Amino acid sequence: MKRLNNLFKSTPNNLLNIYFTAGYPNLDDTETIILQLEKAGADLIEIGVPFSDPLADGPTIQDSGTAALKNGMTLPLLFDQIEKARKKTEIPLIMMGYFNQVMQYGEDKFIQKCVDVGVDGVILPDLPLFEYEKFYREKFEKAGLAISFLITPQTSPERIQKVDDLTTGFVYVVADSSITGSSKGLSDAQLAYFQRIKEANLKNPTMIGFGISNNETFSSACQFANGAIIGSAFIRALGKEEALEKTISEFVGMVRGENLVA
Repeated sequence: MKRLNNLFKSTPNNLLNIYFTAGYPNLDDTETIILQLEKAGADLIEIGVPFSDPLADGPTIQDSGTAALKNGMTLPLLFDQIEKARKKTEIPLIMMGYFNQVMQYGEDKFIQKCVDVGVDGVILPDLPLFEYEKFYREKFEKAGLAISFLITPQTSPERIQKVDDLTTGFVYVVADSSITGSSKGLSDAQLAYFQRIKEANLKNPTMIGFGISNNETFSSACQFANGAIIGSAFIRALGKEEALEKTISEFVGMVRGENLVA
């Protein structure tokens, strides 16, 4: 959690969070992708744990998860890969998965393993707030493992405040009421929603995700939040079967606007 907190203190704006599915395109790509993303200019990295029933994910991430599982990715293997990568980088690492995976692994064991290998925080979209508060909040806070909860355009003001109260990482501002990768731009309604969240003056940092795919949408989102999260667009780039270093460098450069012609 300390690495994550330090990041938001030192760089409060224009933060780029890149999501990738562990085990895709190849089983042993995790460390390479993490290190190359840091080298290219990502600020934090969201590592997706492939799951057979990813309810919040669109076709692109679903397909990458299916491929990763076929490649042989497992949670124990992923922890080993993260541990090796952590020895070479201090970039904040967030694991995103589903609570079924945590339960199967063992809740206490999962939390401790995250801490042991250098994971800074988690996102578990299907973990209900009341269950977290009643059964797991004390465990996460005692371990120093950050957790980030999601809000959508339909989230009530009361629930937004509850999310902000329970969050110890960042509030994940879902840009659209749909699965990942479905948006082709940001509408006026979405921008008004972002403005509403910005004016709420939440105590936690905010990161906008779902539908962020290029420099235009990234820059727009950063006007209303501390940064933005890109997942599906990056997964599609990884699927082009080009050298990872080249693919990652060009993708991050595109998002940052470094490849734009004046």
